Amino acid sequence: MSECPFTPPYPVPHRSKASLVKRFFTGWSSWIHTLFKRSYTMKMGEIHLPKLDFYIANELSIVDRVMTDADREFPKHQFLSDLVEPLIGQSVFNTNGKVWDDQRRMINPAFAHTNLKRVYELMSNAVADMLAHLRAQDHDAAIDIDPVMTHVTADVIFRTMFSVSLDRDEALQIHHAFTRFQKNAQPGAMLRVYGLPSFGFPRRALRASAQIHAVFAPLVRTRYDAYHRGATPAQPDILQSLLEARHPETGAPFSFEELIDQIALIFLAGHETSASALSWALYLLSESPDLQDRLHAEIVAAAGDGPIGFEHLRGLDGVRNLFRETLRLYPPIGFFARTITRPTVMREKRMKPGAMIVISPWLIQRNKENFTCPHSFDPDRFTRPEEAEAVKSAYMPFGKGPRICVGAGFAQQEAMLVLAAIIRAFRLDYPAGPKPEPVSRLTLRPKKGIRLRLSPRG
Repeated sequence: MSECPFTPPYPVPHRSKASLVKRFFTGWSSWIHTLFKRSYTMKMGEIHLPKLDFYIANELSIVDRVMTDADREFPKHQFLSDLVEPLIGQSVFNTNGKVWDDQRRMINPAFAHTNLKRVYELMSNAVADMLAHLRAQDHDAAIDIDPVMTHVTADVIFRTMFSVSLDRDEALQIHHAFTRFQKNAQPGAMLRVYGLPSFGFPRRALRASAQIHAVFAPLVRTRYDAYHRGATPAQPDILQSLLEARHPETGAPFSFEELIDQIALIFLAGHETSASALSWALYLLSESPDLQDRLHAEIVAAAGDGPIGFEHLRGLDGVRNLFRETLRLYPPIGFFARTITRPTVMREKRMKPGAMIVISPWLIQRNKENFTCPHSFDPDRFTRPEEAEAVKSAYMPFGKGPRICVGAGFAQQEAMLVLAAIIRAFRLDYPAGPKPEPVSRLTLRPKKGIRLRLSPRG
């Protein structure tokens, strides 16, 4: 490729590594803003903070070793557990060892309810409700697409988990509460690793997480109590499977508190990351009118003007590659944190037990040694043979190894349906003004939302 295509916004890297003080202030609200130029090309970096030593591994052989973790020497780091525990407690996301094994065995049957063909009708109904909402908007004005994507993805997972839909007010409550959670959890984490007082940030993060739990906890409580009284018939959803789950050794069911932790994880992982990626995908489309026309033709050729069926998604390669390229540029989870459990040497760096080793899809997927024009938006890269090896070894938005996201297929199907429905119904334009700024806390989000103008086709 002679020149790079459109390059969407990302934080301009610092020319050199920042001091601890500067890193503290720039990382206060977004860790990707602390990166410097060599961060995107180095094989391994290291940073020593007052309360934490951590290493950033970009060399693919090391990445593979850490993420595959054949000898179980790199469990999840306590730093990440502390960050998310107010939201998801001691769920399967942040436990390790035998506890993780047991929890995983207990929840695996629940994922039968995310079978792609089985959930398609639920997804399609939620998308139809989203389209009705978008068609009712004032199309002369730009709208913030971020809460709309939060609603549709949360609605999909709500229907899959609880067999009921999620209304718009509850979705907005979740969207705003999660934003508040991230704004408080990130500074709290920074203060902790610098050995400074928390100044109430963890307490405010806990209050925000309670507002999220309040959306689904009453529903879980009602079903939990009824199930244990034997008062209700079984329902074909994730909650029912979790109610029926039993510990592989003791035979004990989840307690109510344990159930809430697992539900919170599945709910948040099932919608927050997808909502983030969809918002960025729609922004990228709004800056790419030619791609919109091409994808519109692809969708019409596959499904005409009738319902977009499960069988049509197979033929939407362009839509699929749009979503894949969005995940490459804007991975919702920008880093995975693992623990060094024994003295380890990597690239001549001596790591002590307790140190953190970070694997960052944000860095690996934007490394010029892995991808051509790494900061540019180019969905067609997924069709080029010369980039096939990079896609195989350096593309990891869902993680890698035994702890890879079990909902990857679910997320891709949901995203393709949402994107195809919007592309077929509307033309997207980005209004004049500042470009959206990505900030990375627990997930990657636009700092001030993404406002788009949607013009109905036909």
